[in-house]
Amino acid sequence: MTAAELVQQLTEQLDRREALAAQLGHAQRLGNMGWAEWNLRTGEAVWSDHVYVIFGRDRSDGPISLPDLAAYVEPCDLGALDQLLWSVVQGVEPVQAEFRIRRTGEVRNLRIVLEPLIGPGGPTGVHGVVQDITGRRRAERIMSESRRQLLEARERAAEERHVMLALREAILPEPVGCMDLPHTRIAVRYVPAEKTANLGGDWFEAAALPGGQVLLAIGDVSGHGLPAIAHMAQLRHALIGLTMTGQPADQLLTWLNELVMHRLEETTATAVIGHLDPATKVFTWSQAGHLAPILVRDGTATQLEPPKGVLLGATCDQPYRLSTIHLRDDDLLLLFTDGLVERRTRDLDEGLDLVARAARDVPLHDLEAGLDRLLADIGGPNPEDDACLLAVGILGNTP
Repeated sequence: MTAAELVQQLTEQLDRREALAAQLGHAQRLGNMGWAEWNLRTGEAVWSDHVYVIFGRDRSDGPISLPDLAAYVEPCDLGALDQLLWSVVQGVEPVQAEFRIRRTGEVRNLRIVLEPLIGPGGPTGVHGVVQDITGRRRAERIMSESRRQLLEARERAAEERHVMLALREAILPEPVGCMDLPHTRIAVRYVPAEKTANLGGDWFEAAALPGGQVLLAIGDVSGHGLPAIAHMAQLRHALIGLTMTGQPADQLLTWLNELVMHRLEETTATAVIGHLDPATKVFTWSQAGHLAPILVRDGTATQLEPPKGVLLGATCDQPYRLSTIHLRDDDLLLLFTDGLVERRTRDLDEGLDLVARAARDVPLHDLEAGLDRLLADIGGPNPEDDACLLAVGILGNTP
């Protein structure tokens, strides 16, 4: 081999070593780790460049000896360091430990893996890998805290939902079974929103009046949460009291509108109020910005033409009107709030069509089961809004 070839070979080997060293240095920076070696007999130590970075130590100061490591470790973690050093000089297998050091005023989390170097007379040194895992531990603490906060938020939401549902039940008890009157059967449903924050002011009323008529009403107060439930309670209780005057539905809505305008500030509401005479089967009703009822007759479901009536709380200048329909044997009348038909995933007309199709299959002899099946057919409870249903069946030849 000529001198030139020897020089070329040595240069290539040096280049390979430099490239390997650069790759190793890059890997140490990416993993935030470095290697160290301590000679147990001479006390000498050798550190890779990144171990100096981990300890925040200037390279000119040289590495820290094993006995002096204790001065950098947090006092409460000294036991872990002592156990690590004792284990590595007693055994032949690698050992590891995790402890914290203080570096330039901040605490860092380190993981050290040590392996004994065995000679003829026993351990001659210790080789180790040092890794700064502060970022990982910080991320774990953040995740743990986030999980804790999420769990607490879920617990609070569950408690709030329980409180709001209990309050709604106290104000608006869910009836058990149907209300059976001569030639008439009435069933109602309140379906709470799946999301606690979306529990709102939907309400209903179905009550026999002293004169033999039946009050049928349903409505929705704007907003969600406890404020909407409180406003709903005031509106519904006011209606129950006003009903005792014997006035028709349009006058009742006029009075309720004044209540909303003057006592329930920054609130609006919709409602349908009607009186059913079970003897004549005449339903006289009025509405305030609410969806009109659906009538199922002879297998066809259609939405009634609503009389004029604006949203409660909108204005005092627009009168409410009455509308009358003569119900027939085997008719089904369905009153509902918009939470039944409105979904974020579909438009209002599509929701109305779904309800109309499902209403055709509601049996008058078992309204309770029929309403349950109707809810299932239209997609179950609305996650975004609560809903009320009030079904009136006129019994003819239906068993």
